[in-house]
Amino acid sequence: MTVPETFSLDENPDWPTQGVYEYADHYSSQKEVVSFADFINTSHVHANYDHVIIGAGPIGAALAYKLARDRPDGRLLLIEKSWTEPDRIVGELMQPAGCQAMERLGLGNAFSGIGAVPVHGYHIAYSGRHLFVPYMMRPDGQGRFRGNSFHHGRLVMNLRAACKAQTNITCLEASAVELIGEVTKGGRLETVRGVRLGPSRTTDENGTGNGPIVCPRGLTFVCDGIMSQFRKHLHGAPVEPISHFCGFVLEHEPAATAEYFDGPTGATEHLARPNEKSIRENPLPMPHNGNVLLDGVGPVLLYQMSERETRVLADIPGSLLPSEAGGHLRRVLRQSLEAAAPKSQFPGLQAQLMQALDDSRRIRCIGSRFIPATGKSAHGAVWLGDALNIRHPLTGGGMTIGLWDVVILTDLLASTASTAALSEDPRTLRRIKAQWHWRRRPRALVVNVLSVALHALFAADSQELGLLREACFDYLARGSHFTMEPSGFLSGLLPNPMLLLFHFFSVAFLAIRLRISGRSTAYTGGSLPVRIYTAFYTLYIAASVILPVMWSELQP
Repeated sequence: MTVPETFSLDENPDWPTQGVYEYADHYSSQKEVVSFADFINTSHVHANYDHVIIGAGPIGAALAYKLARDRPDGRLLLIEKSWTEPDRIVGELMQPAGCQAMERLGLGNAFSGIGAVPVHGYHIAYSGRHLFVPYMMRPDGQGRFRGNSFHHGRLVMNLRAACKAQTNITCLEASAVELIGEVTKGGRLETVRGVRLGPSRTTDENGTGNGPIVCPRGLTFVCDGIMSQFRKHLHGAPVEPISHFCGFVLEHEPAATAEYFDGPTGATEHLARPNEKSIRENPLPMPHNGNVLLDGVGPVLLYQMSERETRVLADIPGSLLPSEAGGHLRRVLRQSLEAAAPKSQFPGLQAQLMQALDDSRRIRCIGSRFIPATGKSAHGAVWLGDALNIRHPLTGGGMTIGLWDVVILTDLLASTASTAALSEDPRTLRRIKAQWHWRRRPRALVVNVLSVALHALFAADSQELGLLREACFDYLARGSHFTMEPSGFLSGLLPNPMLLLFHFFSVAFLAIRLRISGRSTAYTGGSLPVRIYTAFYTLYIAASVILPVMWSELQP
């Protein structure tokens, strides 16, 4: 048993959530933003842009900033429908590998001034047991890696502020209506020459069908996010949701300290039991961590967006969402939250969850999908972030993958002599895109496959998947590399697909042992021959969960 130690939750004054952001003056400023009307009536529309970037979300803004800094003599056009602060219920937690990417892009200070909260690891609750899985140790021995959780819109505004401060970026409020280029006889977009622009709002007097076309000297980057209108050029039929995340906000007092049971093995089955005072301050089992509760209808996630606000995300498996109009959705959520956070295990938390659910005027929901990346895209354009590749948001890896897409791509583009070289020599661009696709793949594959596989286990709808979920928890509780390497997968710090496959099937063989020995509490009953048969059938189920997803990620 490890000895509990007490730490200040934000003990490092140099942690980037502290201090003033260097571009804070541009946070809400609109003077740097060019309207569609001003754009078409001035010389902006005739400017010779090096690159055009569609979408000023976290990926598009980070890309624009890095390109602008790499080529100060170049000109970039950054297109966004609205430059006001966005309001989303996902993209609110960045894993340590994503924070690493932010540092590489020169944006490590972007968490400052927005009330962001350091994240130390995961608290997982399952069947009355509690497990703390911290992030990996730094190679230099200076403590563990950390993540960040925050209001999504505030981080985006900080990233946009950095773009507004660059004189070689034109920040345009407009719609990207259409990609312009050559189309094959089969109707497939083969080459992108530019983008047709339209007004930012459909109520504007200007029509969208005959808007101006901007053709960059270099590339058109498609970064328009999870609802991308241009993903259709990569994938055909729409993809049905795996599940829906339903979110609301839990308000509470800040917690100054919390107990971390963080022994040398990196795992413990202790829970930081709050006293009556700390329950009133902060009801979370482990503040400043991702809290994952597995006993609901689907997994329930709780992570802080600030010291006083926690996002509650309850997963409802299946492609169909219960209706909110008749109160069915709230009944399902209440049932899930009561099961996930029983009063006996979480003093004070269940009551506050129920109160916050009742007080929420609107339950915000978003479908969770899996769309693998493809290397077959139109010449002259690059799709990045969620416009290219979507995974289940359970593991919070979306921004991590998107930001590393930017890191790898900008490093490759920096090696070219000039922007003109990309258009003058098509082979150079094809080579860069091929290198980028293969270099991004290991990290993207690990995070993407793990997100889908863990959701299948955590939202178990069969005895076999329930057995695998139980085995997964027991496996993580072993400590040492059984805990820390899976933690590395979750945090994006260990992009090793073969090691992921090894650990996943190690969990599957542990499930076999639990079932045959009769020690499983998730799959009980049956004679020894029946247990042997169902145990190996569980191995088949495990393979059917991970191998098809991994195979789809390995496609060119």
